[in-house]
Amino acid sequence: MAKYDETSIKILEGLEAVRKRPGMYIGSTDKRGLHHLVWEIVDNSIDEVINGYGSHIKITLNKDGSVTVSDNGRGVPIGMHASGKSTPEVIYTILHAGGKFEEGGYKVSGGLHGVGASVVNALSKRMDVTIYKEGKISNIRFCDGGKVESPLKTIGESKKTGTTVTFLPDPEIFKTTNFSYTTICERMQESAFLLSGLTVEVIDEEDDRSSKFYYENGLINFVEYINEDKKVLHKVINFNGTKNGIEVEIAMQYSESYNENILSFVNNVKTSDGGSHEVGFKTGLTKAFNDYAKANGLIKGKDGGFDGADVREGLSAVINLRIPEALLQFEGQTKGKLGTPEARSVTESVTYENLKFFLEENKEIALTIIDKAAKSKEAREAARKAREAARSGKTKTAKDKVIIAKLAQATGKVARDNELFLVEGDSAGGSAKTGRDKVHQAILPLRGKVLNCEKASSNDINSNEELKLLTYAIGAGIGADFDYEESNYGKVIIMTDADVDGAHIQILLLTFFYRFMRPLIEQGMLYIANPPLYAIDYGKSKEYVATDEELEEVKARAKGNYKIMRFKGLGEMDYDELWETTMNPETRSLIKVTINDAALAEKRVHVLMGDKVEPRKEWIEENVDFTMEDNFRR
Repeated sequence: MAKYDETSIKILEGLEAVRKRPGMYIGSTDKRGLHHLVWEIVDNSIDEVINGYGSHIKITLNKDGSVTVSDNGRGVPIGMHASGKSTPEVIYTILHAGGKFEEGGYKVSGGLHGVGASVVNALSKRMDVTIYKEGKISNIRFCDGGKVESPLKTIGESKKTGTTVTFLPDPEIFKTTNFSYTTICERMQESAFLLSGLTVEVIDEEDDRSSKFYYENGLINFVEYINEDKKVLHKVINFNGTKNGIEVEIAMQYSESYNENILSFVNNVKTSDGGSHEVGFKTGLTKAFNDYAKANGLIKGKDGGFDGADVREGLSAVINLRIPEALLQFEGQTKGKLGTPEARSVTESVTYENLKFFLEENKEIALTIIDKAAKSKEAREAARKAREAARSGKTKTAKDKVIIAKLAQATGKVARDNELFLVEGDSAGGSAKTGRDKVHQAILPLRGKVLNCEKASSNDINSNEELKLLTYAIGAGIGADFDYEESNYGKVIIMTDADVDGAHIQILLLTFFYRFMRPLIEQGMLYIANPPLYAIDYGKSKEYVATDEELEEVKARAKGNYKIMRFKGLGEMDYDELWETTMNPETRSLIKVTINDAALAEKRVHVLMGDKVEPRKEWIEENVDFTMEDNFRR
């Protein structure tokens, strides 16, 4: 056993802790974490805009792989700090140092509260900061994770104000250092939506392209953008209010779709996991529609009111709050969820009061939305009765019996403990049925590629045998009447071959789930199996790897004679091999399907699976690496 005493305790000085555990500060070291560096620097510029000190932000992707973010805010303070160091050196090299801890510097702010700028520096090969302030141009440079290469000095004179930061991510930290122009444009467009009057430029010097974003009507334009490809029921509803120092602005619009799409922000930070403000909005929304329906005789007493899901069907909404520093509470370092208790009551009150007035003044729109909610309620109640009848065995038809014959059901009685594997092809389905845990694992073989639900009509979807089979197996309804709590399984796992056709089937199934069983994704119940691509046979033992990169690592350390076999599909595996590598909860690897950005997910599905070819082609060319190389024989 290794020695554990006082010599085992190490104090990480300065930014060393960030380089040691980057995931604690930026979430990951993949592409998402890489772009988080940009967001942290940009958030500092946005804080200036929110507080009325700037109107322009420019982001440049430089040819050498670095990124430059410049603004016309007040400029970082350039005087000497009480610590004896220049203030910029303190801001960019010391964790928890910034102007957001003292009252007066910022009324509201996002970012990581003094952690962001120094974390970016810690994870960069070099950083250059140029400050325009007090009639001077000042500069300070850092290298190798935050070491001062050139102390703060005056390099010129200027009447303008602002801060320009250039940083080059450290390739030893990140899996990739290639920034995505489209990803940055999408995020900056979002910021321009949220801050009316802000101009954001994004420039890509390598590919000689640029974009500029400016929106006069902010959230209204944002909702129009979200719904631009949908058939909407009315113009965007927009309202705002301020209570207890918390500013609330909301824009919302209904379309003929089934899905709800609610995006929320606090001080320009996206709250992907919702929080108290979203709860307040939903409560106020439901109460306003129920009160209006009852007051106008649209709901009969015995029928009861609408559920929240009924009044949110087909709703796209953007919630934007500005909360003073003293009240601001986020849950988690990356601020995915708002915890401020006051935000719930304030958002609920602003929503209810404004929406109640709007409905009374706009009867035609009110009746249209109420009618949609009523149909949602009818469908939900009918689906519930149908599920109950199906489970009781009273409605099984000849076709139902055929479906049941295809489905190898799990015998376990606790739904949340059971898993449904959607398996590509009868051959793999046969192996999976033989090798599975029959108590907890059900197998549903699928024939070929299912329907592309983004381009198909409702009639096509309702008459498609494979999708009907899938819907029956899960047993929780479809579309507006889908209820994840009624699912026969706690996990639904897509298991396809590790090839192009398998990936295509995955995408088609993901599109179906996103459009017609989205709560399954939102509740963390949808997964993708990760079968191995290779088996390395050492004679007395075998090792399995899922990627070409892993294969190269194995070949580099392997000793003695060995054989490499590449699996062409799941059907090539024996049932025990399939169980060991892909289905056994103790040894398998699953990918959980999540929605991190609802607006972006909506756009991605439409671009990649919709009718228009050119946008899909552009996205694929920028974001997919194509290669004809196969490392199998090397």
